[in-house]
Amino acid sequence: MNSAYRLATTSFTAIALAIAAPAVPAFAAEDGAPTATESAEPGDLTQLVSQVAIPYEQFELDNGLTVIVHEDRKAPIVGVAVWYNVGSKDEPEGKTGFAHLFEHLMFNGSENAPNDYFQYLQEIGATDSNGTTNFDRTNYFQTVPRPALERALWLESDRMGYLLGAVTQEKLDNQRGVVQNEKRQGDNQPGGLVFYEILDKMFPEGHPYGHTPIGSMADLDSASMEDVRNWFRDKYGPNNATIVLAGDISAAEARPMVEQYFGPIPRGPVNNPAEAAIPVLEEDIRSVMRDRVAATTITKYWPAPGITSEELTALNIGTSIFGGLASSRLDEVLVRDEQLAVGVGAGNFDFQRMGILLVNATLKPGVELATLEARLDELIAEYIAEGPTEDEVRRAATSQLATTIRGLEQVGGFGGKAVTLARGEVLAGDPGLFKKQFDTLASLTAADVKAAMERWLTRPSFTLVLEPGERDSQYEEASSVEAGEASASPAEPEEITVSKVRPAPPIDTIASLDFPELERATLANGMQLTYAQRDAVPATYVTMSFDAGSAADPVDKRGLEDLTLELFDEGTADLTSQDIAEQRERLGASISTGGGADRSTFTLSALSSNLTPSLELLSSVVREPAFNAADLERVRAQTITGIKQQLTTPQGIAFRSIAPEVFGAASPYGGNSTVESVSSISREDLVAFKDTWIRPDNGEVFVISDRPMAEIVAALNGVFGDWNAPATAKGTKSFSLDGAPDAGNRIILINRPNSPQSFILGAQLTPLNAADDSYIDFTNANNSLGGNFLARLNMNLRETKGWSYGVRGGPQARENAVVYNISGGVQADRTGDSVAELIRETGEFLSTNGVTAEELARNVASEIGELPGRFETSPAVLGAMQSNALFGRPDDYYESLVAKYEAQTASGLDAAARSALDVNKFVWVVVGDASQVQSQLEALGMPVEVRELPSEE
Repeated sequence: MNSAYRLATTSFTAIALAIAAPAVPAFAAEDGAPTATESAEPGDLTQLVSQVAIPYEQFELDNGLTVIVHEDRKAPIVGVAVWYNVGSKDEPEGKTGFAHLFEHLMFNGSENAPNDYFQYLQEIGATDSNGTTNFDRTNYFQTVPRPALERALWLESDRMGYLLGAVTQEKLDNQRGVVQNEKRQGDNQPGGLVFYEILDKMFPEGHPYGHTPIGSMADLDSASMEDVRNWFRDKYGPNNATIVLAGDISAAEARPMVEQYFGPIPRGPVNNPAEAAIPVLEEDIRSVMRDRVAATTITKYWPAPGITSEELTALNIGTSIFGGLASSRLDEVLVRDEQLAVGVGAGNFDFQRMGILLVNATLKPGVELATLEARLDELIAEYIAEGPTEDEVRRAATSQLATTIRGLEQVGGFGGKAVTLARGEVLAGDPGLFKKQFDTLASLTAADVKAAMERWLTRPSFTLVLEPGERDSQYEEASSVEAGEASASPAEPEEITVSKVRPAPPIDTIASLDFPELERATLANGMQLTYAQRDAVPATYVTMSFDAGSAADPVDKRGLEDLTLELFDEGTADLTSQDIAEQRERLGASISTGGGADRSTFTLSALSSNLTPSLELLSSVVREPAFNAADLERVRAQTITGIKQQLTTPQGIAFRSIAPEVFGAASPYGGNSTVESVSSISREDLVAFKDTWIRPDNGEVFVISDRPMAEIVAALNGVFGDWNAPATAKGTKSFSLDGAPDAGNRIILINRPNSPQSFILGAQLTPLNAADDSYIDFTNANNSLGGNFLARLNMNLRETKGWSYGVRGGPQARENAVVYNISGGVQADRTGDSVAELIRETGEFLSTNGVTAEELARNVASEIGELPGRFETSPAVLGAMQSNALFGRPDDYYESLVAKYEAQTASGLDAAARSALDVNKFVWVVVGDASQVQSQLEALGMPVEVRELPSEE
C-alpha cells in the first residue's frame, strides 16, 4: 500500500514536530562508497553499514567558526549549510517565536546585499535553498553551482557579520505579519491546534521545549528593534555557527575562501543551549479535542531521551517495528487482521535534549473507540513484555540502511550530506554522529530494543483523542499591526547603513548540466526500455509506466485507477500483504505506485546487489494481484476516509472543486473520486482495469542503475519476458472538452466557518502544449509573475503587504491539457483585497507591465544555473526521462534548454504569456468563513456563488 494515507493520518499530531529533526536523520555516503560488486546478502547489516560513510575534514577559524568539508565530485555543485547554535528552546520568557522571526529577517537583505536574499540565490542558480528553525537550531542552506560558491559564501558571511545596518522597522513589521500568517496557515488545518495541546500537557511551566517554535501572536507582536539587535549580537557570532560544504570542493580549496569572507567577522557570545530535563508525568493524562477531521484518531505520547542517548537507535527501530514499517505489528493486527483501524503509526521525534515517542491509530468507521483503544493498549503491553523478534530487527534495520544508501547522491537540501554533518556537530558535538548510530544499528539485538521500549513505554503517558466535530478551541489572533505600520517600538531610520563595503566576488564561468546518455532496448515482452547509467550509488530504480492514469477512470467510477493501484501490493496469488511487506524489508527494496492523470506507474527502488529477487517481487505485484474481497473492503474504507479528510482541508476542498469548473465534470481531467463512486467499485471493476490498462502492450520501462544495460535487460527479461497481453482490448481515452463550462470572472465561495485564513485558488485552461518550445518561454515568463518566491504575486501579498505566508502561480501540464493555477492562503480580513491584487497584478503583467530586463536576466541565470542541481539524484533523472516520454521530447531536451534560455527576450516572453493567459478567464474558488469574506468578495463586482462545505458522506 502507498504511504500517502499513513502519513495523512498522523500529520496533524506531528505537524509541528516535523519542523524539528526527524526521528531518523537523513544520512548519505561518499561517492567512493563500495560498488555494487561488493554485494550484500539480504540482512547483511555490517556490509550495508560499510557503504554509509561521509568522509570529511574539519577546521576552525581564529574567530571560532567551525568549518566542515566533504568532497564529492559527481556533479559541479556544492551544498552549503550554515547552522547557528540557537533554537526556540533558548528563547527568554515573553519572546517565544523570536528565533523563527529572526530567521525570516535573515532573508530580507544585509548591508552589502540589501535586496531579498532569494534574488541573489536565483541569480546564481541555487537549488534547495531555504532556512528553518526548530527547538534546537536555526539553519540556512542552498545548493549552488561550483562557479558560484564564492558568491554564496560572500552572501552568507554578509548576513552573519553585516546585517544590522539593513534591518528596518518596516522589514520587522512585514516579517512579523508573514510569520503570523504562517501560524494562521498551520492553525487553519484540521488538527492544527493539536501540537499546542501536546506541549501544554507534556511539559511543566517554563520548560524550554514547552512552547512551539513559531511562538505566540502576543510575543510576536511585542518583538522590537532592540530585540532584533540583541538577538543578532548574542546569537549570530561566528563562534556560535558551523558551516558545512559538501560537493565539488576540497578542504584545501575551501579554507582560503572561508577565511577570506568569514575570517574578519569578530567573535560574539556563544549560546549555551538551554538545559532541559526529560519531563516525567506523574500519572497518565488524557485530552479530547474536536476538529474538522474525517475520523477519530487516538495518539499516545511518552517523553524520551534525545539524540545523544545510547538508546536512541533502539527506540527508532523499536517504534519502526511496532508502527512504522508496512509490516508493523500495528498494521498487521489493527489494520489487516482485525480491521479496527484505517491507519496506524509509531515514531520517535528526537531533539537535542529529549524526544517524544508516539503511537497512534485512526478509527475505522463503525468501530467503537473503546474497542480500538483497549486493543491498542494490549498490543503495547504485549510488545513491551515480549519484545521484537530478531527477524523484525534485521528487517527494520535493512530497510533503514537501504533507504539511506539510495539517498547517497544528495549533497545539500533538507536531508543531504551537509545537513547530516551539521546536525551531528551542532547538536552533539560530533559530525560523525551518524556513523556511531549506524555502527550501533549493525549490532543491535532484539533484547536491546525490548529493553529500551520497556524502559520508556512503561512510564506515564499523555493520550490525545482527536475526533470529528466543531473545534472547541479558538484561534489566537494577532493585534492590528500591519506591514509598514509603526509598532510600539521607537521609529528607526529606514536607510541602510553599511559598516564595511564588501564587493561581491565575480562568477566567471557557468556549471553545465551533464544529463546521462540514454540507451534503449526492446524487452522480450515487447515493452520499450529507456535506460541511463549512474554509478554514484549501488542502487537500481525501475519504473513500469502504463498509459492509464486517473484519466482512464469511467465517469461513474472515479477513483477506480487509484483504488486498483492501492490493491496491487495488498496480496498476490501466493503472497499476503504482510508477506509482501516483509519481503520488501528483507531485500531493502521499495515498491510504490502512482503516476498522476495520464500514467499509472510502479516504481521499484532496489539495492543493485538484490536486483533479481526485487524484480521478482515487483513481477508478482504487477502481474498477479489477488484483489481479495477482504483486502478490497479494507482499502476501500481507507480510501473513503482519505476522501473525507481531503474535504476538511482548505486546499483539498479548493482543488477538488476547481477541476469540474475548468474541464467539465465529464472530462477525463474534470472529475474527482467521491465516497459514492468508490463505494460502487467491485472486484470485477478492478480486474477489468488491470486487464485493460496494466499490460505489456500499453506500457514502457525506465531504468537508472549502476549496472550495465545488458545486465538490466537480462534481469528484466528473466522476470518479465514471458508476460503477455490478455485477450481483452486495450483501453482508450477521449479528451473532448466540449462539455467544459464557460469559466471566467466569477467566484465560488465555499463557506468554511471559523477560518482565520482564506485559501484562494484561481484557474484557467490554456492553449499551451508542454511539448512545444513556446512552453519554455511561458514558464520562464511566469517566473516573473508567479513561479517562484521573487515572483510578483508572492512579493506583493507576502513581502510587501504581509497578508499571506506565500502565493504561487504556475502551469500544471498534462499530456492533453495545461491548466494555469494561482493559489495561496491569506488572512481572512484581507481576502477581497487579496483577490483584487492577484487580478490587478496579473492583468498588468499581461498588458502594460511585462517582463523587465532585470527579471529576464535573473530568471535566465537562475534557470541555467539550476540545471546541474535539479538532476543531482537518480530519482530526479528518472522523473525527467518519464516527462520526456510523456510529452514527446528529445533525449537532449534538458541539455538543450541552455541555448533556448540564452536566446530569450523580454518581448518574446511577454508574447508567450499573453497568448496563453487571459485575466478575465480565471474562475476563482475561495475557501473561507463566508460571514467574514462574502461582502469583501461581492465588492469586487464579479458574480459570487456561495456553497456550503462539500458533504463528507
